[in-house]
Amino acid sequence: MNRGPDVNGLRWIADAYNISFTLTLSEGLSSYELLRRVGAEEHHIVPLNRSAAYELLLRDEEDHISDLDFLDWEDETAVAQLTSAGFLPAPPETIVRAGSVAGWAYALEESHCRTGTYLAALSERGRAFCVHRNAKGFSRVDYACRGDAVTSFEPGLPHLTNGTPAEVALGFVHAGDEPGDVAFLRFLEGELAINLRWEETEAELPAAAFT
Repeated sequence: MNRGPDVNGLRWIADAYNISFTLTLSEGLSSYELLRRVGAEEHHIVPLNRSAAYELLLRDEEDHISDLDFLDWEDETAVAQLTSAGFLPAPPETIVRAGSVAGWAYALEESHCRTGTYLAALSERGRAFCVHRNAKGFSRVDYACRGDAVTSFEPGLPHLTNGTPAEVALGFVHAGDEPGDVAFLRFLEGELAINLRWEETEAELPAAAFT
């Protein structure tokens, strides 16, 4: 895709994270509150851009840290911070990076879906959504409100819904040839009026490692 300064909204996420992704939105929380609610400790949250997080996820434990492009391996303070926070020496299972936009906290994961497990807790101040696409191309949407799980569904496959049907809970009906996760991201753009800029998600965001 032509990713540049005009790439915003939400639909672009399914393209930029074309193999697998998880996007979680939590109403009324800050980015740090979101990370704490999914199990991060405050002193283990560090700023990472997407590229750095991706490097950490893909490395082998046997690789020397000098292979990490973003890190000055002779900076003992930086290395110690990443090590104590669980980013080194072994690669974490997932890294959750979080930010905030227009009254919502958002979180992005490259492949896993840790945040989805905590969606009810992430909805205590309002609504929370989790959109996940796995590496096989299957997508799932979870929605919670005021501490309660409301629905979990695969767009376009209503018979696989757990909870309230999507059209009842959210007014969402998947129609047309567009992939289900893209259609739902488009729907959220209109419903929530969230404009999430690509550049912001590529830059440094508070991040936590989980194993």
